Amino acid sequence: MSAHEIPVSLGDHSYTVRIARRALGETGALLDALNLGKKAVVISDETVAPHYAQPLLASLAASGRQAVLVKVPPGEASKNLAQVATLLSFLAQNGLGRHDPVIALGGGVVGDLAGFVAASYLRGVPFIQVPTTLLAMVDSSVGGKTGVNLPEGKNLAGAFHQPRLVVADLDTLDTLPLRELAAGMAEVVKYGIIADPALFRSLRTGDVSDLGAIVRRCVEIKAEVVADDERETTGRRATLNFGHTLGHAIENAGGYGKLLHGEAISIGMRAAAHLSHKKVGLSLDAVHEIEATLAAQGLPLHAPDLDRAKIGQALKLDKKGANQWVLAPEIGRTVLTGDVTAGDVEALLDLVSTPPAS
Repeated sequence: MSAHEIPVSLGDHSYTVRIARRALGETGALLDALNLGKKAVVISDETVAPHYAQPLLASLAASGRQAVLVKVPPGEASKNLAQVATLLSFLAQNGLGRHDPVIALGGGVVGDLAGFVAASYLRGVPFIQVPTTLLAMVDSSVGGKTGVNLPEGKNLAGAFHQPRLVVADLDTLDTLPLRELAAGMAEVVKYGIIADPALFRSLRTGDVSDLGAIVRRCVEIKAEVVADDERETTGRRATLNFGHTLGHAIENAGGYGKLLHGEAISIGMRAAAHLSHKKVGLSLDAVHEIEATLAAQGLPLHAPDLDRAKIGQALKLDKKGANQWVLAPEIGRTVLTGDVTAGDVEALLDLVSTPPAS
């Protein structure tokens, strides 16, 4: 496919999301166009780096940059303050300056972690996102949310720090395990539910043969939402959290490892669909369509082995506030509500452990 560039319009903080094949090799030249410094630190993980660090580092070297690579263990467990401290020291030891970029090469965990490090070092240095998973391409690499987890909950320490550039190389998806691909599709389904009925209904068969088109459409939706509400002050950006209030609590209860982020969000979206039926009139047919679409993408709809009390406790500590739920009156439209009772939450917790009716 040809390259596509999608603008994220944020005034002085605007940037471009470049979606293409073989894009890793263009990164150095793209940084030249931004007039960034000639040192760079690439933060990746031990799974991604052996596949994709070399072409990225070669591109940076070809542009005259002195780049060093640092690897963290893969998985959500790396999103912690101890890892932030280690990486901040690494940047200082390598003499990274105020105009030198931190580059995140990996999935959402690496992007969130590296972005928070970039936001913190010297009170903010340039940050480049190079997402290598579907979930990171369609969601976490765009929008400037960075952060790490605390024992009490997901992303409770963080900062808004917009990237200067996002480079989404579709070739990196060729090595993505099927489970990771399915986890990314959870966020794609979410975009369909909240903003694009045609996208949603195209996913019903489980066909993901045109990932380039899927990535483009999701980035277009997120770019529009972020441009309208960068720091989640008007309520528009909060609509991106459909399924996430309960989903993050499920992740926490599983110890950030039992379920992938997209798997937990899938269960959260199923619950949000049922709550939408009860509270804002989403039809039962639409609820069942959401369940069927998630299942068609190979995603779980319940997690019977998780501790119910832990989910409830994590829900109370969720940074988004368990009193603000994103619900869908119909496919393609959302509303925010605080009208969720303790009884409603108990019913949702029942759903987490219960499979859909056959």
